Amino acid sequence: MSPSALLWLIVGCLMLQPLSTDLYLASLPHLATDFGVTPAAVQQTLSLFVIGFGVAQLISGPLSDRFGRRPVLLWGLGVYVGASLACALAPTLNLLISARFVQAIGCCTAIVVARALIRDVYAPADGAKMIARASSLLSLAPLLGPILGGYLQVWYGWRAAFVFHTLFCVVLAIAAYRLLEETNRHLNPDAIHPGSLLGTYRRIASADFFWAWALPGALSYAAIFTYISGSSFVLISVLGVSTEIYGYCFAFGVSGYLLGTLLCRRLLGHIGLERALTVGVSLSLFSGLLFLALALLGVHHWAVVLLCQFLTMGAHGINFPCAQAGAVAPFPREAGAAAGLLGFFTMFAALLTGTWVGMSHDGTLLPLALTSALIGMILFGSAWGLRRQRHH
Repeated sequence: MSPSALLWLIVGCLMLQPLSTDLYLASLPHLATDFGVTPAAVQQTLSLFVIGFGVAQLISGPLSDRFGRRPVLLWGLGVYVGASLACALAPTLNLLISARFVQAIGCCTAIVVARALIRDVYAPADGAKMIARASSLLSLAPLLGPILGGYLQVWYGWRAAFVFHTLFCVVLAIAAYRLLEETNRHLNPDAIHPGSLLGTYRRIASADFFWAWALPGALSYAAIFTYISGSSFVLISVLGVSTEIYGYCFAFGVSGYLLGTLLCRRLLGHIGLERALTVGVSLSLFSGLLFLALALLGVHHWAVVLLCQFLTMGAHGINFPCAQAGAVAPFPREAGAAAGLLGFFTMFAALLTGTWVGMSHDGTLLPLALTSALIGMILFGSAWGLRRQRHH
C-alpha cells in the first residue's frame, strides 16, 4: 500500500468526526425551532454523539487489536452509513438523538483504527509528523464543513447534512475496501477477553506517562468543543449573524487549526514533542483569558468570538498531534486499546464541556467566555504539572 493512499485513507477516517459535529452546527438553532424544544435539548444531539463516541472506543480499539484494522474499519463504516440514513429520516428529536448515538459508534471505530494504523506503520517521532500532516489535510473538513452546512440548511433544511454524511462515508468505505491492507502484524487473541481487556486498560491507565500526554490532549479538545457546541447559538441567536454567513465565521476560526498543524510540524522538527506541547498549551491559556477579559470589558462582538476561536483552534492544532503520539507510542502491541482510552477521555471531557455550555447559555457572551478561560487555565496547569512524567 502506497504511503499517499494510506495518508488519504487516514485523513478520510479522521474527517468523519469533524464532519459529524461541524456540518450541522448552523442547523442547531433551527432544530430547536422545528422540534419546538430548548437549546439544551438540541445539544443532546451533540452530547449523545460524544457519549457514544467515547464509550465505543473502549471496544473498537481492542477489536482492532484482536481481528485486525481492516475488518473492524469496514464494519464501523457500515454502521456509520446506516445510522446517517436514520438521522436523515428521523421524524422526532428523540429518534434523531438515538441515531446520532449509533452514528458515533461507527465514527469512533474509524477514528480509533486510523490512529492505530499510524502506530502500526510509523515510529513515534515520525508518527507525530504523520499526524500533523494528516491534521493539515483534515482541517479542510471543519474549515469547509460549516460553510457547506450553512448553505445546505438554507437550501434544503437540516436533513441534508446527514444525507451528505451518508454519501461521504459510502465513498470512504469503497476506498477502504479496495485499498487498505492489514497493518496489524501482531493479532492478540486475548485482546477482547474481559479479564485481559480490563488488565490492558488498567496497565495503560496506571502509567503516569500516558496521562502526561492524554490529559492535555483531552483538555485541548474540550477547549475547542466549547466553540463547537456554543458558537452557533452565540453568533446566530445572540449576535445576529445570519445562518449562511455563520459557516464562514466558523471556518475562519478553524483556519487557526490548519495553521496550528503546520506550525506543529515545524516545531516538532526544531524543538521536539515536549516543547511543542508547551507552546500549544500556553497559546490555549492566552486565548481563554483574552476572551474573558474582552467579555468583561463589554466588547460583545462577533469578531471577539472569531479571534479567540482562531487562537484556541490553532493551539489545538499543536497540542493534539503531540498528545496523541506521546500517549500511544509506549504501547506498540496495544495501540488500539491505548488510542481507544485516549479517545474515551477526550470525548468525556468534551461531553462535560458541551453539557455545561448548553446549561449555562443565558443569551449573552459571558458564559462561553468563562468556560473558555477556565479550560485554558486547567489545560495549562495540567501540562505544566505533568512535565516530569513526559520527560520520563
